[in-house]
Amino acid sequence: MTTNQAAAPEGLEALNRRVARELELLTLPAAPWVPERSVDGEPVLDVAIIGAGMAGLAAAAAFRNIGLRAVNFDRRPQGFEGPWATTARMETLRSPKTLTGPALGIPSLTFRAWFEAQFEAADWEALDKIPRLMWMDYLRWFREVLALDVRNGHEIAMIHPGPEHATLEIDAAGTRRRVLARHVVLATGRDGLGGPAVPEIAESLPRARWAHSSDENDYAQLRGKRVAVIGAGASAMDSAGTALEAGAASVDLLIRRRDIPRINRGKGMGHPGSIAGYRHLPDAWKWRINSYIAREQVPPPRASVLRVSRHPHASFRQGTALISARMEGDEIVVETSAGTMRFDFMIFSTGFKVDWGSRPFLREIAASARNWVDRGMPDDAEPSLGAMPDLGPAFEFQPKVPGTCPGLERIHCFCYPAMMSHGTVSGDIPAISDGAERLSQAIASSLFREDIEVHFQRGQAYSEPEIFGDEWVPILPEPTKVSA
Repeated sequence: MTTNQAAAPEGLEALNRRVARELELLTLPAAPWVPERSVDGEPVLDVAIIGAGMAGLAAAAAFRNIGLRAVNFDRRPQGFEGPWATTARMETLRSPKTLTGPALGIPSLTFRAWFEAQFEAADWEALDKIPRLMWMDYLRWFREVLALDVRNGHEIAMIHPGPEHATLEIDAAGTRRRVLARHVVLATGRDGLGGPAVPEIAESLPRARWAHSSDENDYAQLRGKRVAVIGAGASAMDSAGTALEAGAASVDLLIRRRDIPRINRGKGMGHPGSIAGYRHLPDAWKWRINSYIAREQVPPPRASVLRVSRHPHASFRQGTALISARMEGDEIVVETSAGTMRFDFMIFSTGFKVDWGSRPFLREIAASARNWVDRGMPDDAEPSLGAMPDLGPAFEFQPKVPGTCPGLERIHCFCYPAMMSHGTVSGDIPAISDGAERLSQAIASSLFREDIEVHFQRGQAYSEPEIFGDEWVPILPEPTKVSA
């Protein structure tokens, strides 16, 4: 090989060996140390994780490293957890390709290591942003190389908190079963405690004539249709671009603001200091920061906007607020602040909301959990932030009334709505490892303290000698002579 020749990619098998070696050098994973428990012959898991998307896998890997027995339960088929290969429609991720994501500080587990194991160095240099489906392939590999215990096709029907453990009712393969776990982690994504936020005017339209951007909508059905997309964020651009590429006759983006947000204000605080320090801020600062970012809004990625604007039959209608919508014959008639418009289909790219009612399996938790509104909201606070759960240091739910709902502290919110309490460490790529390690350390601490009597007894019963008595020749003092 000449000096100008690049080495061939090592391949995934070689990378897998490197992962194993780096874990060995770090003495990971730790051996299980939590005392095993059972109730009426049923084993009790250390941790049950609801969801096996990026956050769920990062949490599972962190628990594995620290010696906890964790199992992920996900309702989707294997390889289709999370939004990446289902409802997400962006061409590439927003995040820079260099972010380490769920790697937990282990170089060989990064996306870059996975990419470079398969492609030339020049391909990495040429890569701008990570293609969405490639990111999903990386997460599939992450799960496989770490041998994480994920149970697919498992739908959570109910979570019952309890003082000793939580009980999960789970539907799988047409059968309902129960699973016991000392801690339960909700890694359920951006809509983890609710569902889509849809304007009231959608209620005046037939359900077949509109969709939310997070729906598993068949965009091929929009071919030849006049489509309205409500919003100007990333999901709006992705929905509009997908509709146009599917052959929509026209796509109008109805944007309430006079201009599209251009600067991601939150990015200016995206550094290790904010990741470590946000959770310790006083309430006033948390309200101030998040209300400001909510009002400013996050701009859509430039590439996503260009994906739409390159189509001549796409229109950006800024300063156009919705007033009402109705059906006239087979047309949707939309009254806006800019006049009357007519469409065949509407897509609401209007984000998500915390809405316990849309998550029946959280009913018992919702009845007792304290939200940020219960802490007292400033007059200028963004109203939607009040519905975020008020979480403790282990991402645990806390009761509105102290002493009620025993075991509520065993349920942990490791999804986007945790952001008011902990910052963006439980749903976004940049700090997901920080959040997963914070969560695992806190739950490990809780389990150790709860079982301290057992651990102390283990210490007392420990009998492996390190000194055998043959390491030296003892010199004993001469006996003292006693005179007669």
